[in-house]
Amino acid sequence: MEYRDYYQILGVARGATEKEIRSAFRRKAQEYHPDRNPNDKSAEDKFKELNEAYEVLRDADKRATYDRLGKSYSQWQKSGSPGGGFDFSQWAAGMRGSGGRTAEDLSDLFGSGGFSDFFNILFGGAAAAAAGRQPGRGAGPAWALRGEDQEQAIEITLEEAFSGTQRTLQKGDRRLEVKIPPGARTGTRVRMAGAGGPGQTPGDLFLVVTVKPHPQFRREGDDVHVDLPLDLYTAVLGGEARVPTLAGEVKLNVTPEAQAGKTFRLAGQGMPKLRTPAERGDLYAHVVVRIPTGLSERERQLMAELRDLRL
Repeated sequence: MEYRDYYQILGVARGATEKEIRSAFRRKAQEYHPDRNPNDKSAEDKFKELNEAYEVLRDADKRATYDRLGKSYSQWQKSGSPGGGFDFSQWAAGMRGSGGRTAEDLSDLFGSGGFSDFFNILFGGAAAAAAGRQPGRGAGPAWALRGEDQEQAIEITLEEAFSGTQRTLQKGDRRLEVKIPPGARTGTRVRMAGAGGPGQTPGDLFLVVTVKPHPQFRREGDDVHVDLPLDLYTAVLGGEARVPTLAGEVKLNVTPEAQAGKTFRLAGQGMPKLRTPAERGDLYAHVVVRIPTGLSERERQLMAELRDLRL
């Protein structure tokens, strides 16, 4: 029986984290999924290999057993393969006293198209538990063990991104309620476990968020920018102004002689941070000076006097 390198099959290092293993599996599984490669036997075989490798490496106990086997197998190879063949039976023996199903009676669970003999010898009892089936129910293809992950685009307003929101989705005969967290931004992925493609273990559904442009506010990461219109007199003499924010207006003391384009920073008045929504970015208010119109004759005279005083 040939040794299977599950790390090589998934394309990850032996020290890979659980997240790296999961990410590699999802990427490769999408590429070789039978639904995307109909009537392609090589793609189906590759997909079976990926499922088998993921079934072992995702589980801490199975992975530990597999890693111990790998070290023993490597030592056997380095010593020149004494005895002509590696004794896999010593590893299988350790799996059989636990009351689990062994390789000899797995055919009624997985059929001829299920896990390899290598897997069945080592993890016969675990395979039955992973499949979640009982003897005699029939097998089905290996790719049905886990459904395909799916994506769906969703649009929200900036106000919804600020406060968090909820959407109701209809998926087949299921009505799904999903919460979009405060601080979501374009590209944020919201995972709905088990709401993806069908399988023995359903895949996940990922909602990919797009935040629609806002007519007043401009978002940059967790910070928000807004124009602050000031009349000429407040800009020159200073005074109080009201600044719009996503949580409502706040008061701002404008210093005298505020130039057009001057920026005031309002700490903590921006967007909630996605991972720590109690924290918020900043708001930047950019001064836009409004020139008065419809001046009376007297106002024109006063403006002229001001101009002459500056000459």
